[in-house]
Amino acid sequence: MSRSQELAEKVGQRAQRAGLTVATAESLTGGAVATALAAAPEASEWFHGAVVAYSPRVKQDVLGVTPGPVVTERCAREMVRGAARVLEVDAAVATTGVGGPDEEEGEPPGTVYVAVVGPAGESCHRLALPGSPPEVVELATERALELLLGSLTGEDGADGAAEAAGG
Repeated sequence: MSRSQELAEKVGQRAQRAGLTVATAESLTGGAVATALAAAPEASEWFHGAVVAYSPRVKQDVLGVTPGPVVTERCAREMVRGAARVLEVDAAVATTGVGGPDEEEGEPPGTVYVAVVGPAGESCHRLALPGSPPEVVELATERALELLLGSLTGEDGADGAAEAAGG
C-alpha cells in the first residue's frame, strides 16, 4: 500500500469517527489527492468530492479565487475556502504550485502551497519539494493528505519531513 493510500485511510477513519465530511480543490496535484481519498474504505460516507481547477479561470469561476498569480498562499486559501463552500464539507484541502521543470510566476519548480480548513481552523503551508514533476506531485499529494489528517485532529503537521526536504 502506498503512503498516500495509508494516509487516505487514516483521513477516512478520523472523518467517520468525528462525523465529518471532506473535499479537495486541486491544481498542481490534478486530482491525485481526491483519487487517494475516493479509494479509501467507505469513502462514500465522508468524501463529498473534488474540484480539479488546473486553469486559473476554473479557480476563479468555480472556487471564487481572486484573479492574479495562482502560485500563492492567497490562492491556496481561497481555493480551500471555495471547496468547503461549494462541496458543503467540514474539512477540505487545496493544492497549487509549480511541478516543473520550469519556474512559473517567478517561483522555482517544487514550490507548492497546501491549504487546509477543518475543525481546527485554517492554515496554509509553503513547501519546497525536490524532484521531477511526477515526484513533486507525489510528495505534494502525501503532504496534502498529512495536513488534511492533521486538520481533523487539531494538529497542523507543520514539522513534516516533506516540508523540510526541500528547504
